[in-house]
Amino acid sequence: MSDINKAVLAYSGGLDTSIILKWLQDVYDCEVVTFTADIGQGEELEPARKKAEDYGIKEIFIEDLTDEFASDYVFPMFRANTIYEGEYLLGTSIARPLIAKYLVKTAEATGADAISHGATGKGNDQVRFELSSYALNPAIKIIAPWREWDLTSREKLIQYAADNGIQIEKKKGGGSPYSMDANLLHISYEGLELEDPWQQPGEDMWLWTTSPQNAPDKIEELTLTYAAGDIVAIDGKSMTPRQVMEFLNTAGGRNGVGRADLVENRYVGMKSRGCYETPAGTIMLKAHRAMESITLDREVAHLKDELMPRYAKLIYNGYWFAPERRMLQAMIDESQQVVNGRVRLGLYKGNVTVLGRESDDSLFDEKIATFDEDAGAYDQGDATGFIRLNALRMRIAAQKGRSV
Repeated sequence: MSDINKAVLAYSGGLDTSIILKWLQDVYDCEVVTFTADIGQGEELEPARKKAEDYGIKEIFIEDLTDEFASDYVFPMFRANTIYEGEYLLGTSIARPLIAKYLVKTAEATGADAISHGATGKGNDQVRFELSSYALNPAIKIIAPWREWDLTSREKLIQYAADNGIQIEKKKGGGSPYSMDANLLHISYEGLELEDPWQQPGEDMWLWTTSPQNAPDKIEELTLTYAAGDIVAIDGKSMTPRQVMEFLNTAGGRNGVGRADLVENRYVGMKSRGCYETPAGTIMLKAHRAMESITLDREVAHLKDELMPRYAKLIYNGYWFAPERRMLQAMIDESQQVVNGRVRLGLYKGNVTVLGRESDDSLFDEKIATFDEDAGAYDQGDATGFIRLNALRMRIAAQKGRSV
């Protein structure tokens, strides 16, 4: 791609992207535009601007995308109760299409020929960034330095940084820092001792959550109000999606909620061990399922559960802008029109417990469900024919000697 005159770099100011910025200038001899997305990572982003300026960058973009991230990406995902491989709440995965969207927009606005990212050739993020970018601009050119250079380890990157006067933060005591990703939904940790699945991470690794052992000894109760599948208020106070997540991250964090240590199957084929803190997401998943439990028809709920792993895999693998994801989203959103009401939760030492749920759209009928006299609301004798009809095929098989 020798015809590249200008490239937009997804820039954080951290180790990888600071090196990439310098590398693009040296190897591609092109003008670099930096784009930094604020998606609620809780970090001061102005240092990234200062670093970019120090490298002579003229066009520097820093965008606050936190509200859009919460309302248009995280909340739609949680309407599906999305979780990958039973544990991962997709904190990194769901952020990538949004960043890609703005990389493409910035390239178009500045007349850049290409975009560039710091995802490695072993990971999922390269796929997510690039599938999303091609979906939005099929002609865009993409520079993925990790697939081109020979800086194939953290140690080589640090040496390159030292050789080129690039300042980086190091872990206390020296050595390479964790590979971390943070946004409004989560913070993730990879690398160092985490590459050994048997090795327990140190308590000092966790940045957002109190250790469950040290969390308060009293249950903290919250009441979440839902409208069309989304949380719209907490304890009676109306909130935007962003405010909901900020509130729940704080409440969950102080109660030790949201830690996960898992080995996942990457799209590129390898297994990867990572640790995650997702306080708000953990609470949202538990509460949403509780709200759906009384408002959704049985078969609708079961169909959602059957489709959810496919939906989760689409997000994990980078297909947020694919037509099949949009089709599933339309179905999911339609199901949420009746998911209205309130859920009462208790947070206690790493646990989220449902204490109650209520809704004007509830399908729970106490007159039918009761163990007391139901005044004829349900004829228990009807179950005899129901069971015999459902057993018919097994009875026939047994008569033919095909029983277990």
